[in-house]
Amino acid sequence: MNNYVREWQKTLGIYEDGLFGPNTLKASLDHMSNGVSALPKTGLLPSSLFPKVSRMVKELIWHCTATPEHREISAATIRSWHVDGRGWSDIGYHYIVHLDGSIEAGRPLNRVGAHAAGHNRYSIGAVYVGGMDSNMINPKDTRTAAQKASMLALTEELCRRYNLNIISGHNQYAPKACPSFSVVTDKLGNIDGFKKGERI
Repeated sequence: MNNYVREWQKTLGIYEDGLFGPNTLKASLDHMSNGVSALPKTGLLPSSLFPKVSRMVKELIWHCTATPEHREISAATIRSWHVDGRGWSDIGYHYIVHLDGSIEAGRPLNRVGAHAAGHNRYSIGAVYVGGMDSNMINPKDTRTAAQKASMLALTEELCRRYNLNIISGHNQYAPKACPSFSVVTDKLGNIDGFKKGERI
């Protein structure tokens, strides 16, 4: 449980369980859409998502699962793709953002990820579920409102906690559409203190 989340839930007038799940996210989005205030800047996401890290990290790289819009998949499924399908030791990503906005930890943050060839050593890899149209023909920015809010909160918190200097998309390092949008022109690459994915 997280006391910051509990306080936020109290502000929202919802059940105070200290967990930032789908109900808290929905209430937060409703609160923001009414023009009342933005999400709290810090402490909203569970501290368990942000362990102490002994390796040097400088960058957050965003990905998509390259799955059809509106189709949820679990971290366990992604892990099986990577472990059984590719022979890796674990899921390649450190964070997974689901359709409902919930955030799941993947590979332990202290371990180098396997998500962007040549850029894994000093980076954190995060993925959102989606990234393809429903027919699996064309790449598409399929992020739900809940995913966008969670991705923004996660990006801000990772940059704050680990003093990251770069926010990027996989498509900046490989001839792929992933994550099916431009991080440097998106809000994600232009959070406070950043411009076009670089700290200013």
